Amino acid sequence: MHEALLNQAWEAALAATRGLSPATFDRWFSGVQLESLTDGVVCLRARDAFHRDWVCDHYLPSVVEHLRGATDLSIQLVWTLGAIERPLGRVTDEAPSSRPRVRASVAPPPSSPSLPARHAQQAPAPPPEPPEGLNQQYTFVNFVVGPSNQLAHAAAVAAAGGGGRRYSPLFLCGGTGLGKTHLMQAIAHQVREASPDKRIVYVSAERFTNEFIAAIQNKKMDAFRERYRSQCDILLVDDVQFLAGREQTQEEFFHTFNALHERDRPIVVTSDKYPQALERMEERLVSRFSWGLVADIQVPELETRAAIVRKKAESEGLSLRADVALLLAQTISANVRELEGTLVRLAVKASLTSREIDLEFVEAELSQVQGAKKLTTLDDIQRAVCHHFHVRSSDLLSTDRHRSIALARHVAMYLAKMRLNVSFPELGRAFGKDHTTVMSAVRKVGELRRTDQQLRAHLDAIEKRLAR
Repeated sequence: MHEALLNQAWEAALAATRGLSPATFDRWFSGVQLESLTDGVVCLRARDAFHRDWVCDHYLPSVVEHLRGATDLSIQLVWTLGAIERPLGRVTDEAPSSRPRVRASVAPPPSSPSLPARHAQQAPAPPPEPPEGLNQQYTFVNFVVGPSNQLAHAAAVAAAGGGGRRYSPLFLCGGTGLGKTHLMQAIAHQVREASPDKRIVYVSAERFTNEFIAAIQNKKMDAFRERYRSQCDILLVDDVQFLAGREQTQEEFFHTFNALHERDRPIVVTSDKYPQALERMEERLVSRFSWGLVADIQVPELETRAAIVRKKAESEGLSLRADVALLLAQTISANVRELEGTLVRLAVKASLTSREIDLEFVEAELSQVQGAKKLTTLDDIQRAVCHHFHVRSSDLLSTDRHRSIALARHVAMYLAKMRLNVSFPELGRAFGKDHTTVMSAVRKVGELRRTDQQLRAHLDAIEKRLAR
């Protein structure tokens, strides 16, 4: 067949296939070019093996079928891999490439029984869109690992397919601003980079609830369930504690969880509390959250906080001395997000005032902030509780179970949890108790506060003292 007719048949086959999904077709074929087309032998060049395999699986069956129908030739495909010099289109007047060619596949003859089944597919599945709300900075590379988050980090890497045993569900818990969301988004980035065809669903519990309500109102529950149960290869849910008290939403999430778990799809959730401490959460959900691995992220140690500050400075293009990083880490200890935010604020002010971010400048700025906002500490709470209940600070750390001392100890634990951004394990260490003891005390005082007027009066008096 004349070369011009072959070219016309080739372009017609491409146009027919492109019409099924133009945007997706253009995206993938930008990595493929036609080298030559002679007597039914189609020589193609792909940017890499990934592009070659995707095009072979999703587009070439349709192209080959159209081309065979137009030419009555037995089409044979030959591939090479390398840089793309021109977009896929007409064959140029150049001589066929003399570079080595790797034969990837040969289209089956027309009588092959497998061909109709492959061609019966209506359209190739487009690669999934990236999840909404991802921060490009929240990657594993930018996450500073220390003893306080080592387990959570290792479990997150495994969940993303980076090696090690994968737990599902993976339940990441810890206080605000300690890195839970960073790790969860790092999982999404890693999975997407390694497997672009994986369908990642990343939502907050609040958004899951809003989508569920909208699906009910608009009578689109089938589409909602399809998205979360069938069209999902990995589910990432942030701040799952916000499902508390939403019985119908919890019911839907329960069935979604079961559907994905049965299909061995990874599930990762974050919370500011341990599963057992989640209030107004169905027991069957709490039980399922504990099926896999519960990994807590605690307040980072001084050295880790200093490393976090220096990593943030590096990402912002700032030159930060070691003594300045250490001062910031010593001053802001409870919240990584606040630590990073303080550095950015200092950098902006230093730039506006043409100052260097040195020790003198940082000390002056931090003293102003601390003067304007006197922070309550654990020592402040313990002293206020001891003064109110007429007990000694050593009594709060003792094993004495006398009713008055136990009440003071429980109130101190409750106020510390409510007013300070610290985890249960950290409070446990501060009071010389196991973290489950602290959890129990906080829950008990929280429940009594709503029903016991006398206890409420105690708490109000102590909080007024702390305010002064």
